Amino acid sequence: MAWNEPGNNGQRDPWGKNRPTGGKPGLDDVLKQIKARLSRLGGGPGGVLTIVIALVLASLLLSSYTIVDARQAAVVLRFGQYSRTLGPGFHFKLPRPIETVAKVSTTEIRSVSDKVRMLTSDENIISVDFNVQYQVSDARKYLFSVSGAPEDTLRQAAEAAVRSVVGANVMDNILTSPGVEAVTATPATASTVAAPVAAAQAAVAQTAAAAQTRDTLQQQTREILQATLNSYDSGLSVTDVSFQNVSPPQEVKDAFDDVNAAREDKQGTENKARAYASQVVPVARGEAARIAAQAQGYSAERVARSTGDASRFNLILKEYHAAPEVTRRRLWLETVEDVMSNNPKVLDGTGGRNMIYLPLDRAAAKDLPAVMQSSGNVDSTTGKEKQP
Repeated sequence: MAWNEPGNNGQRDPWGKNRPTGGKPGLDDVLKQIKARLSRLGGGPGGVLTIVIALVLASLLLSSYTIVDARQAAVVLRFGQYSRTLGPGFHFKLPRPIETVAKVSTTEIRSVSDKVRMLTSDENIISVDFNVQYQVSDARKYLFSVSGAPEDTLRQAAEAAVRSVVGANVMDNILTSPGVEAVTATPATASTVAAPVAAAQAAVAQTAAAAQTRDTLQQQTREILQATLNSYDSGLSVTDVSFQNVSPPQEVKDAFDDVNAAREDKQGTENKARAYASQVVPVARGEAARIAAQAQGYSAERVARSTGDASRFNLILKEYHAAPEVTRRRLWLETVEDVMSNNPKVLDGTGGRNMIYLPLDRAAAKDLPAVMQSSGNVDSTTGKEKQP
């Protein structure tokens, strides 16, 4: 016989329970079953309270300590009021809701970027893209000293600092960047050997000046921004301020490009002029030094020769006073010897009996023989030596 056949009164129910014969269980029956189960779990009516107390104690135990990471600082609030700041490590505290903990990363480098338009001191409009890197230096001030988001405060203070620095400088100083005024190289020739060297030196000097100007402006901005944040007690420390892009607005960019091209042409011309000067001036100075040295040598020579002539004249005068005739004869002989030794000569040894041809047209070249004897070997008509 099946367990669910009529007439067995549920005696063969496999679950060992007799089902009610009439309708579905009511709400009271369900509540009674739940109460019975809880009574068996807690051992009586107080079991529910025991469970609640156990849960509360577990929650209090889990919220009575905190672990702070090495890159963080924890601010403890007691009933919403600042109590203390915890460093990295394991710390005990009063459980919630008595004390709560707010953790702030103090070593993370954060950044804020923005793009603003502003006026320079010479009333020109430029667009500046700046980036500010910062980190939290005081967790308590970071959380409670500034109303609103600290990032918004930092962005507004940074914009004010950039406007202050840009407004105190002219546009040329702000727009100057390394490489803007680079010089176009020209082919090296014999007359422009020094040009590339001078141009490179000028470009290096201009690049260094431009980099120094940009770094100075960024340093001034960082100092002003840090002073502003310190006055706010914001708990923020600025690590770096950089101008990512400084350019004129798009509406006037074409005109600015023309001005910049003209400035580059001007600078290139000046560099070429400096290169030419660096080549010509040393040559001129060397030539001047050579002429001066030559003049000094000539002067020393003339002075020395004049001094020697004067000394020689004094010696001759002394000898002339001692023996006038002998001295006069010796001076005449020396003079004749000097004159005759520097001029071509023709000697006639025939006593004037033959006619001698004198090549006067060649006398200036001083190529006549030292001595031409015409004793009988010279033709009277041609002036040439006769053959035997």
